[in-house]
Amino acid sequence: MQQRNGSSFMRYVLIFACYAVAVAIYVWYTSPNQVPDAYVGTAADPATFFTPNQLRDSETLNAVRNLIFFMSGPWEWLIYFILLASGLARSWREKLERLKLPIYVRFPVYVLLVNAVAFLLYFPLRVVGYNLSKAYGITTQPVFSWLRDKLVGFGIGYLTMLAVSAVAFWIISRGGKWWLKLWLLSVPFTLFMMYVQPVVIDPLYNHFTRLSDPQLERQILDLAAKANIPAHRVYEVDMSAKTNAMNAYVNGIGSSLRIVLWDTTLQQLKGKEILLIMAHEMGHYVKHHLEWSAVGAIGSSLLLIVIGGWLFTVIVRHRGAKWGIRSLSDMTALPLVLLLLSILSFVTLPISNYVSRQAESSADRYAMELIGSAEGSVSMNQKMSVVVLSDVNPPLLVKWFRDDHPSDMERIIDAERFDREKGKRD
Repeated sequence: MQQRNGSSFMRYVLIFACYAVAVAIYVWYTSPNQVPDAYVGTAADPATFFTPNQLRDSETLNAVRNLIFFMSGPWEWLIYFILLASGLARSWREKLERLKLPIYVRFPVYVLLVNAVAFLLYFPLRVVGYNLSKAYGITTQPVFSWLRDKLVGFGIGYLTMLAVSAVAFWIISRGGKWWLKLWLLSVPFTLFMMYVQPVVIDPLYNHFTRLSDPQLERQILDLAAKANIPAHRVYEVDMSAKTNAMNAYVNGIGSSLRIVLWDTTLQQLKGKEILLIMAHEMGHYVKHHLEWSAVGAIGSSLLLIVIGGWLFTVIVRHRGAKWGIRSLSDMTALPLVLLLLSILSFVTLPISNYVSRQAESSADRYAMELIGSAEGSVSMNQKMSVVVLSDVNPPLLVKWFRDDHPSDMERIIDAERFDREKGKRD
């Protein structure tokens, strides 16, 4: 059995190595910032707003970014596969059982072991990403602050995984249509997490205050009133201690809804540019993108549970004995569950990213219509692109799997088209 497990492990490592070579070739030979001939020399051409050094840095940086992204999923799968194929998952369960600890102690310890090992083995990729961003002046966060954020994330992830897996394995142990019960329970859980995200989880990472510029806040609130959004304050989050990147967002549902502006955005953009960003976020609210996001999360969870549940059952039936998984509700199956969820999530990225890009484009259009002009949109997108050295026109696979927003090139072209169409109407 050990020989067969070793053979399976080596086969996966070989596949992983071939995949890594293919990805490296792809990201190296799909040069970033390439624009169609029709847009060469226009505002959408990075050569018009990047310096030559920035263009070179962007080319190198995005190649490595894309490599890290495409390696991160299979690397995570390899971790969970090692836990199963090496017998570690089974040996941890057996050792905990020999200690004769009650199940309410054994299970949390087991989940902690799986979570901790996965976190530590995945950590090198996070370190590479952090150092890369630091080297190019995008990340400003000190090492200890960055480590703190990762540990906070580990703690939240562990508690969430413990709660979800405990309930899931208990429901599976009861038999019947356990997949349907799991999905029905996932609905209130998804809504609960969306509600607590801005008021409980986000403050663990960052400091939120009322917008420091009262005049700008008044302009934003007037814009919100024009959009019929019941907003009474705008939040500013201190991100300059961590990054030079710029952003703004709306999250939460119901009474937890928040309009948030990064302080880096305030520092680097001008009034009209900031108002366009805020109008974009208001577009998400007006067009009910947050509600549709919740519906999408609930619908996708049903597909994940149905497809993942079927695969889980089949794999346990055929390989459970080899991996020491005694039943569908055995805690030893946790790495397998995480493996399947990770694979399915990765495979469905092109669909979820496409839907997200459509929502973002719709919010862009709404912002320009609300303000009545695209003035400031081109310069805003150029500035945001330069500060993070983004790829203004990413290659196809990168767009499908990584990009949940339209490219900078697309947004600049859309802004210019809006002003041309408005000029014709006027």
